[in-house]
Amino acid sequence: MAFYLDICIRGSGIVGRTLALLLARERLNVGLVASPAMSGTDVRAYSLNGATKTLLQDLRCWPDHKAVTPVHQMQISGDQGGRLNFAAHEQGVSELNWMVDVPVLETMLEQAVQFQPQIQIMQAPVPAPLTVVCEGRASQTRGDLGVCFDISHYDQHAVATRLVCEHPHEGIARQWFGWSQAPGLSQPQAEVLALLPLGGEGGREVALVWSVHPLRANQLMALGTQEFERELMHSCAHALGGMQLSAERASWPLQLARAERWIGHMPGTAQQSFALAGDAAHALHPLAGQGLNVGLADVAKLVEVIRTKEFWRPLHDLKLLRRYERARQADVQAMGLVTDGLQRLFAQPGPVWQNLRNWGMRGFDRSGPLKQWMTQRAMGQSSDASISKAHN
Repeated sequence: MAFYLDICIRGSGIVGRTLALLLARERLNVGLVASPAMSGTDVRAYSLNGATKTLLQDLRCWPDHKAVTPVHQMQISGDQGGRLNFAAHEQGVSELNWMVDVPVLETMLEQAVQFQPQIQIMQAPVPAPLTVVCEGRASQTRGDLGVCFDISHYDQHAVATRLVCEHPHEGIARQWFGWSQAPGLSQPQAEVLALLPLGGEGGREVALVWSVHPLRANQLMALGTQEFERELMHSCAHALGGMQLSAERASWPLQLARAERWIGHMPGTAQQSFALAGDAAHALHPLAGQGLNVGLADVAKLVEVIRTKEFWRPLHDLKLLRRYERARQADVQAMGLVTDGLQRLFAQPGPVWQNLRNWGMRGFDRSGPLKQWMTQRAMGQSSDASISKAHN
């Protein structure tokens, strides 16, 4: 018997699988096109906020305590004494967010999909009233659909790995804005170094995300193990004592990107449409750690729009899909402005800019309501409640 599809999802990463599970609960038949397996060791860890945690818990895909590390505090240091400190107790909660091991989360979602009879795993896409593209920032389908991906390349690459530290991380996410001399360049270049807690409460493992000039990234990737560890300990002022690599290093270019449109008709027909979600629709600088939260907010909003549509309106109706596009474009643009603005502010050389940004950090740390508002947005307590609605 043929399996009729309501929706075909291209891309079976975290965003694609979460979308498939949510749509299946709406009694929709979903085709999930498998993504190519990732090669090499996966060193990624995601910072997930309260709204995302609630969504994944409702799908019974929230990992156990071994793969989840609560973040109680975030410490940000500028390049001339500026400091910002965000603490969970200031918000009346026990955690600001949670660091989640990516492979564990992906495995849980994969298993949940296998037990959902309304989801069919496919090796190639098939026609459906609605196709949702969740293939990531390098999406081939997005290009085939003629959607322009407006990319602003940062003069930075991320260097990521994992380390075991001498001292416990105490549930603190640490981030430094600073400068380094990239080989082959005459002027120091801005960099952002983040150490994110892993290994659960009392753990000593951290995930490193080090955003540096491409030439500096090449240098760091080429260093021997002990040389890399010494360079890192020097750059973070030995904040966690001795550090030892526990995983391979990975590197990739950083960019700010957004698709010019997120919806449209499939080529050659007005009876089939598409929508973009996750990194296929946008890419942000990792300094705010909001990438997956934003992608899953896309998913939640799309499901909400579909669930609340007029009974007579088909899934391929562009007026319906524009509700999703308008809501998510505004939120993503706001987040992009924040991350891009911070990155560019700290990339400005010279003492005037240095004094200004560090003065601003100290002022913001004492700003009261403004700081609280920004913290609540990062925690997923913003006015966009689509994630919480998606599982009701």
